[in-house]
Amino acid sequence: MKDRPKITRIEVHQFEYEIRDVGLEPVLSLPVYEPGSVISLVAHAIRIFTDIGITGEYVGGRPTEYAAMPMIARRIIGRNALDREGIYNDLKLTLRQVARMGMSQVDIALWDLAGKFYGAPIYELLGGSRISLPCYASTYVGDNQPGGLSSPEAYADFAEQCLEMGYPAYKIHPWVEAPIERHLATIHAVGKRVGGKMDLMLDPFCAIKTFGDALKLGWACDEEKFFWWEDPFRDGGISAFAHRKLRQLVKTPLLQLEHVRGLEPHVDFILAEGTDFVRGDPDTDGGVTGVMKIAHAAEGFGLDIELHAPTGPVRRHLMAAIHNSNYYEMALVHPKAPLTPSPPVYKDDYRDGLDAIDENGCVQAPQGPGLGVEYDWDFITKHSKGVAVYD
Repeated sequence: MKDRPKITRIEVHQFEYEIRDVGLEPVLSLPVYEPGSVISLVAHAIRIFTDIGITGEYVGGRPTEYAAMPMIARRIIGRNALDREGIYNDLKLTLRQVARMGMSQVDIALWDLAGKFYGAPIYELLGGSRISLPCYASTYVGDNQPGGLSSPEAYADFAEQCLEMGYPAYKIHPWVEAPIERHLATIHAVGKRVGGKMDLMLDPFCAIKTFGDALKLGWACDEEKFFWWEDPFRDGGISAFAHRKLRQLVKTPLLQLEHVRGLEPHVDFILAEGTDFVRGDPDTDGGVTGVMKIAHAAEGFGLDIELHAPTGPVRRHLMAAIHNSNYYEMALVHPKAPLTPSPPVYKDDYRDGLDAIDENGCVQAPQGPGLGVEYDWDFITKHSKGVAVYD
């Protein structure tokens, strides 16, 4: 029997990377197509070292997720790195008053470590075998640039382009601030152009100001037979009662829970009949361990779980192991702008992007041990803004 790896040190690397032809819209700071502009984004990479030389790694999560790392390090250094369930439950308790920040990224790195220890990809450790994963094209928010997503017809043109590329589904992220009539026209333009040929979704990212306008969007989705819609209005996606009312008045299935964190609140929301599809995110819902708990809970209610972007290998592994999931979210994509916000940190041939799908509209689950990717530590080090070490 192999020696059990003991956690000896944790490193958190902060680094910057640039995205060209992209700006940030002023209301929600979402990426928007802006020719000639360059934005700098901050990302983080975590490494968990052990006494037997195996290291777990992960790049992902918002900067706020790493604020609680000193608390996490005190709790887990010296522990068996394979005790993911025990660490998950202990960190739930330790981090209960700080929104459980950081436990997701630690959990993902520990799954990477376990895969390297056993010589198997994460999806295989989870019992999965679905290698080929259908994708949907998930757009940038709307812009006002020539050749961009600047009109209902432009969204329809891009949907048709994605269909011709092989995508089986397409999701609209509309403008952050626009008259409701513009949103309705976009739903109908896309529906008329590609409806019946690919699944269609709508995500207004909680930007619609009133329940009444949200209803109008839902009814337009009904007319065009959308597959789902999500997070329509400014409750922030967290009111089970409000979304139950929407479900009663709109036929199109509702996908919620992007802004609800963790297993128990997900189950409460399902029991309150606030959603049809369940959203899960390994960066905010407790990592691989947390998302698998949510996926199994959703399965118990007969519901599907859909994994939230950004793109990346951990989401592919999860989808490969979850049978009640329909699509991998290829986000964010645009006819002229690069994939965002995922940083360019892969040294091997792993790739996401508009043209990363195969002829069947799918991507593949990585086959190497753990996350199955090789991170480009030369790039991370070159663009470093600092390293925090806990031992």
